[in-house]
Amino acid sequence: MSTPAVGEGLEERLAAVRARIAGACGRAGRDPAKVTLVAVTKTWPAETVLAALAAGLTDFGENRVQEGAVKAAEVALKSGTESKPRWHLVGHLQTNKVRAALGTFAILHAVDSERLLRAIDTAASQPVPVMIEVNVAAEPTKFGIAPEQLPGLLDAARWLPNVEVRGLMTVAPRVPEPEQARPVFRALRELARRHGLKELSMGMTEDFEVAIEEGATLIRVGRALFGERP
Repeated sequence: MSTPAVGEGLEERLAAVRARIAGACGRAGRDPAKVTLVAVTKTWPAETVLAALAAGLTDFGENRVQEGAVKAAEVALKSGTESKPRWHLVGHLQTNKVRAALGTFAILHAVDSERLLRAIDTAASQPVPVMIEVNVAAEPTKFGIAPEQLPGLLDAARWLPNVEVRGLMTVAPRVPEPEQARPVFRALRELARRHGLKELSMGMTEDFEVAIEEGATLIRVGRALFGERP
């Protein structure tokens, strides 16, 4: 199924993104199968997700709980049992939206406080995979904890039976050249290594190749797949 918003170019754009993933993995001596492509579909309709499913994508990211929940329900209704997308919440999560999020999203990428961890633990009936968001570049306009706060937050998470910290997440600053984001990704990788965490959610359309070279296991890509948002 395709729509004018997606057009005929989705498969070609997906192939191009996968080629870029393979190239970055080749340079870093990594297996492309170890990198999960999360297609970010915020503001795109359910039909876009259905077209992406048909093209072979399986993981989808949304920034807002309500939009994601409505879209996921529509996709489930229209796709039946043929395809089962895995939904990622890649945007900031408010504590009052935790229960709604748990009904839709398989993994929460942007957890950044003990209060939020406790809300997840209380609302969940089984361990919830989460990524701790770290504001590596210390940008005042972005969410995420400071790197020095990570040990305390991980200690708090260990006491919560319904929270499973899989790894770390960051959003690199917008820079003229992707290479300029490398120190941010490298710093997150080092933080994860230091604390025995294996997953790294980092890299978007502008910089995901550098992120992969520095160890990203999940990349969050929207425009390179779907074009400019409607």
